[in-house]
Amino acid sequence: MNVGTAARLDRIGRDGRYVVVPMDHGITLGAVRGLKDIEGTIDAVTRGGADAVLTQKGIAPRVHDNKNDAGYVVHLNASTTIGPDTNDKRATGTVEEAIRAGADAVSFHINVGSDHEPDQITELAEVSEAANRLGVPVLAMSYARGPGVDEHDAESLGHAVRLAEELGADLVKTAYSQDSESFEHVVESTRLPVLIAGGEPEGDRATLDAVRGAMDAGAAGVSIGRSVFQHDDPEAIAQAVASVVHDDRSAADALREAGLAVEA
Repeated sequence: MNVGTAARLDRIGRDGRYVVVPMDHGITLGAVRGLKDIEGTIDAVTRGGADAVLTQKGIAPRVHDNKNDAGYVVHLNASTTIGPDTNDKRATGTVEEAIRAGADAVSFHINVGSDHEPDQITELAEVSEAANRLGVPVLAMSYARGPGVDEHDAESLGHAVRLAEELGADLVKTAYSQDSESFEHVVESTRLPVLIAGGEPEGDRATLDAVRGAMDAGAAGVSIGRSVFQHDDPEAIAQAVASVVHDDRSAADALREAGLAVEA
């Protein structure tokens, strides 16, 4: 890893742990709750303890004045829920454009097992090469998704995270396998820091239990979007997540300290 990449990694995490809040969903889902006033949401989650926020390049002017010195990641591909295939992520920017937008890192989504995997492998390899040349970290969002693929199967997730390392990424995000024991296999499949995704919001306790389980398995943090930015109190839930990741709190203690209900 070159010195520029290492320096920029420090801007999106702390001591090798990461709390990233992706808010690139405006392309995928539209201006859903939490994204219309994205300025206020960015301010809230970074005050709560998010290390970095993530958007598409066009939202950059709405990010910088509101991120409270947190890091910034620009996402480089996308699809929509009203298009023909949500797994068909297409390029939306370049590493150079991300740098011009003030990014500390870039991210790229790949669906391992989908019909679009071959093209996405090529594209992630190209992004990784360009980013490495310019000293910019790459967060690969590497999911097990496609016909007949179990999105939470630990073996498939382990393959997905290893693929990200093989293609030159610096961090990898993937789905949680639903329990700490099986997720150990995922973490052990790569030397990259592994972050878990949030997926569909299922309640605060479920979110925090997943974060705790992933951290116990050796994960390096989270990249959780809707469960944070669509929360009734984005600052509080960001605080709770950061408390588990950075302070090794239990799920229940983190919720209590953030002033949130400890659900059964």
